[in-house]
Order: sequence, then structure tokens, then C-alpha cells
Amino acid sequence: MKKVGSFFNYGIKIAFLGFFIIIANVKVGSDTTQIYSGANNRVTNLAMMSWRLEESQKNDLYNPIASYTGDLTGYGANCPLCNGTLACKPSYYVKDGTDTYVDNQYGKVNIVASSSNLACGSIVRFSSKLSSEPIYAIVLDRGVLGTDLDLLTPSESYASKVVGRSSITYEVLRDGWYEG
Repeated sequence: MKKVGSFFNYGIKIAFLGFFIIIANVKVGSDTTQIYSGANNRVTNLAMMSWRLEESQKNDLYNPIASYTGDLTGYGANCPLCNGTLACKPSYYVKDGTDTYVDNQYGKVNIVASSSNLACGSIVRFSSKLSSEPIYAIVLDRGVLGTDLDLLTPSESYASKVVGRSSITYEVLRDGWYEG
């Protein structure tokens, strides 16, 4: 489920860029990076416009769409009740020690379990004693209640000794896919 406002903003930006290209008198040359727009008597730097569009799209990825407070706990794929396969489809096997996922938009992120309040594939960001930098994670498992998150770790002993239990506030950066 896509965020409508973000999609709308992206459409406006593309339309704006298209408008400049359509009304511009382009000076052709091998090193041309500017266009002259007769409609508003301006010279536009195409490289700067492209950079600003890319920055705007990047910023949209990191603007939260929701915020929750809950408990953060940890679990290992070797937990007594775990079979090594995550609940979200397609199934991911983690008994081999995998505790991260490479996302097309966010790169390498941690894996968390949540309740069905968050769709599988949702991206969350939170701060924790585990890192001085914000932690980014993707929901690929189930098994917790309410607004809590359970961070997949290399082992159960690491989960209990290092992650423990703490109260966190986390932001949802991307709504994932809902399974029917």
C-alpha cells in the first residue's frame, strides 16, 4: 500500500520537470547543462534540477508515515519454538545465522517481528542502546503483540544478553505488503 501524498508529490515533481523540458529552448552542445526557458526568462541548471529531484525522492524515503511506542526485545533463529523460517511470504530461512535483509530501497536492514499491526515488508527506524546510529529494520516475521518489535539476532544468548527488553519509539518509513 503506497502513501498517496508521496506518490502525488512525486507526480508533481515529474510534471514540473516535464514542463521545463517542453517549454525550453535547448541549446545543443556536448557540454550543455543548462536550458533557457522563454516562458519565465530563466536559465535552469539541469544538473542542479536533477540533484534536487533525487534529494527530494531520497528525503521521501526517510519521512515517517507513522510513529509507535512499544517494547523492543530480541530473538535468535535458534530459539526453542523457532523453525528457522520467517512468517512473511515469501518465506525466508534464517537458521543459517542470517539476521539482515537487503532491501531495494533501504539497502541492508535488520529483520524484526511484529504483530499484524504492521504489514510484512514495512520498514521501521528506531534508536536503541545497540547502536549510536538509528537502526533500520524490515518486518519479515510475526509473533509479538500490539506495537512491540522483536529484533532477529544471531543467537538466543545474544538476544538475551545484548538486546534484552527496552521501551522504544519507532517510526514507520514504508508501509509493506498485506498478505491475504
